Amino acid sequence: MYYDALKTFITVVEQRNFTKAAEKLRISQPSVSVHIKNLEAEFQTQLFIRSPKVLKITPSGEILLERAKQMVQIYENTKNDIYEQQNTIKGTLKIAASFTIGEYVLPPLLADLYKEYPNLNFSVTIGNTNEVVKLTQQFQVDIGLIEGNTDEKDVIVQPFMEDELIIIAPPNHPLKNKNDIVTEDLQSETWISRESGSGTREYLEHFIRSNGLKINDLLTISSNQGVKETVINGLGISILSFFTVKRELKQGALIEIKPKDELFKRKFSYVISPISGEKKLNTVFLEALKKDN
Repeated sequence: MYYDALKTFITVVEQRNFTKAAEKLRISQPSVSVHIKNLEAEFQTQLFIRSPKVLKITPSGEILLERAKQMVQIYENTKNDIYEQQNTIKGTLKIAASFTIGEYVLPPLLADLYKEYPNLNFSVTIGNTNEVVKLTQQFQVDIGLIEGNTDEKDVIVQPFMEDELIIIAPPNHPLKNKNDIVTEDLQSETWISRESGSGTREYLEHFIRSNGLKINDLLTISSNQGVKETVINGLGISILSFFTVKRELKQGALIEIKPKDELFKRKFSYVISPISGEKKLNTVFLEALKKDN
């Protein structure tokens, strides 16, 4: 690479003196002479006419001068572009998130990230836990965010946040005014549930099974909003994340049924492929995810 030699050549032409060029470049005068000799050997031509009083550039030197300035500028621009690319967060981060996280937890996090990194773009796909894991396995997204569990061995799963699930019911439900509610009070209820493959559905099935509850009916709706609206309209009760229903609880459109013998906790987790975990955009997102929680 003749970058240093070309830069020295340009400086000698500008200063019209080897000694002054050496001072400006902060190198020795013999080093200046070596750079010029190397260029003359490379191009097999004389670049300067030397005399005790004057240093004159040759016609060959004139040809090289313009090209040398261009090459040095291209080199400097390339170096700056590479440095900027390595030290500026930009590009598109592809995220898959399960419904609760994608609709209620992720948006404020993305808003904060965008303020800090305005050149960072996001592509978000929302699906159930199984779909998110599959997209991550197939490298269609950089990071997956799930609210359920996965037994898949070819992904890294790491909890990042605790979630509270609550039982919701319409305001006129018979248990509204009952004190000391226990799980047994939930026998023979109609349950409104998310679809199979959803982390929330998985938790509901576990809750019903582990408590030996009999159910009157199980209605399946594949969105949190659909489940909420169905419960509000009195068709049954459900289990959803507190994140998804806090507004309706505050407004009185829904009530919480809270058995004293139950504690509904689960973990939100991120899912990544082992070979993509070190990507710079992934690292920035995961650091924000952990900091926010």
